[in-house]
Amino acid sequence: MNYPELVPGTLLRRHKRFLADVRLNDGREVVAHCPNTGSMRAVNVPGCRVWLAPSDNPARKLAWTWELIELPQRDGRLATASVNTGRANRIVEEALRLRQVPGLEGYAELKEVKQVTLKEDDGHGYFPDAVSERARRHLEVLAALAQQGNRAVLLFCVAHEGIGDVAPAWHQDPAYAAALGEAAARGVEVLAHRCVVERHGDVPVAIRLGQALPVDLERRLVP
Repeated sequence: MNYPELVPGTLLRRHKRFLADVRLNDGREVVAHCPNTGSMRAVNVPGCRVWLAPSDNPARKLAWTWELIELPQRDGRLATASVNTGRANRIVEEALRLRQVPGLEGYAELKEVKQVTLKEDDGHGYFPDAVSERARRHLEVLAALAQQGNRAVLLFCVAHEGIGDVAPAWHQDPAYAAALGEAAARGVEVLAHRCVVERHGDVPVAIRLGQALPVDLERRLVP
């Protein structure tokens, strides 16, 4: 999935859930739309460089959309994460259309993609980042389909370049974590693939679905 021309800045704060204050590199402070309904734990980090997509649509209340954030890792490197949860389906749809997801060749439609950006201090990735009744209900639907003899697949779209594996977040939503284990036991396939941000020089120009990652249904965060 290609991005429009992105503009860099520094995150000042996220507020009122759907708004983010950003200082652009030219010194201007703007308010950007934050297209993420989650808690954004681990990716809402003031002071980090972010990338905004501009819009010239006069009907929009906000001229900017927050797309990416660059997060410092323990090894000193930066990992880019997508905060726009609306991109996840499009990223996976493109990969399916191009037959780039091993084992899912021939599928052209999707309904169940979950974006993962929560990387905890233990270095592992988890989902969800907050209690999600909606996500749990989705698992129940998938499990019912699997028991009816249909193929049912949950795909975690890992939109954080620093995450190397995924586990259910028992510490955030134990009901979801239990439901995920039950769904897998009833035949739901659980997959994870990490996104890769492509750049032209220093500027992100596209985001694609990349390599498969391990999913560990048993691991729990150790305090």
